[in-house]
Amino acid sequence: MTTPIRNLPRRVPGWAKVLSAIVLVLAVLFAGLRLSVVPGLKDLFGTETQDRSGPALLESIQDMSRYEAASGNFQVVVDLEKDTKFLPDAIRGSRTLYVGAGTVDAYVDLGKVGDDDVTVDDDRTSATLRLPHAALGEPALDPDRSYAVSKQRGLLDRLGDLFSDNPNGEQAVQKLAARHIGDAAKDSELTARAETNTTAMLQGLLRSLGFEKVRVTYGS
Repeated sequence: MTTPIRNLPRRVPGWAKVLSAIVLVLAVLFAGLRLSVVPGLKDLFGTETQDRSGPALLESIQDMSRYEAASGNFQVVVDLEKDTKFLPDAIRGSRTLYVGAGTVDAYVDLGKVGDDDVTVDDDRTSATLRLPHAALGEPALDPDRSYAVSKQRGLLDRLGDLFSDNPNGEQAVQKLAARHIGDAAKDSELTARAETNTTAMLQGLLRSLGFEKVRVTYGS
């Protein structure tokens, strides 16, 4: 009489373990992507946001001598695409469509006006002022009116977001939007409007002080 020998459990190959780990990572990744794509699914897990930021600290105070004479509102659509050679976009690459809205201020620096730039006649009825030309401030993006319309990222970029300190960062498109807005402000008539408004402000102020003739010029 013979006794049947039980089959010993087969040892799982190392490559099978690695393949299983990769499949598990991809499954978790795409599950997370589905949650981010479908609105409302994240709420099922009771996501809660808490602001534990510390108080803002005053670092410095600067006296301002600028007269903010005009402000322009701008909007630009940024289409930023990054490709990698020899790799398809589905593997490595990104494309972001971003709407940037912001303002640019035009000002006249009255702090640069010296004693030689102001001339008053003897009977104090006429005054001549020479001011520096109006300049443009830095573009300021409005976060409430700026938003990403769409984001397309390759598989490797999505995996990189999981280990990045700033996933889905939009610094590149924000800087590009600010640059385009600044260029649009230079091509506009914003500085000319600022000089016109500054002239009207100074003429009204000096005439209220008794000056009958007020002349304002601009130059370096």
